[in-house]
Amino acid sequence: MQPIFDFFLDPYRDAPFWHIFLEALVFVFGILSVYYSKQENILVYPTGLIATVITVYLLYKAGYFGDMMMNFYYSIMSIYGWYNWARKRDGEYVVPITRTNQREKIVGFLLFLLTMLVTWGVYKAFGREIATANYIDIFTSGIFFTGMWYMAIKKLENWTLWIIGDLITIPLYAYRGLGMLALQYVIFTILAIQGYRLWKKNLHKGHVTS
Repeated sequence: MQPIFDFFLDPYRDAPFWHIFLEALVFVFGILSVYYSKQENILVYPTGLIATVITVYLLYKAGYFGDMMMNFYYSIMSIYGWYNWARKRDGEYVVPITRTNQREKIVGFLLFLLTMLVTWGVYKAFGREIATANYIDIFTSGIFFTGMWYMAIKKLENWTLWIIGDLITIPLYAYRGLGMLALQYVIFTILAIQGYRLWKKNLHKGHVTS
């Protein structure tokens, strides 16, 4: 068990308290956000905003610009998603859970490609060498960006993308020595699987918990 504890604790032994505190906040609010998303609860957005804004700062300081851009986009899409989920007509929410149509699949794929291109450009703009781990980062950025958009318009397929991206991100963060974030993405994966099942069950019901 000691090697496991060392894996999670070693990166934080020399870290300043404020850094550990901020990462702990991201851990808690990130999990809350995915939990609320699973429940189709609009609190997914305020909790997610707290997590992503802090994460943008932490990743900028660490030099992980692909992940930083991903979380910056999360922050913007959280504001849009919050508005979109909250919209009502005649007392009823106007954005139900649905599946993606052909047009949305094409737009999602184009967004995936565009996101990878932009993320690659961010690395180049900051003069960073793009190592193998960074290319994985660029790829997962495309997955997560598209997944966030699908979630904002309440498409069931957002969970499929989260699951794929989470499973890739777990070993990536473990490789970088970010044990707390790797553990967080393990939890994200479990919640995403549960979210997919629950949203599929509630498909077309159009229910949002405020």
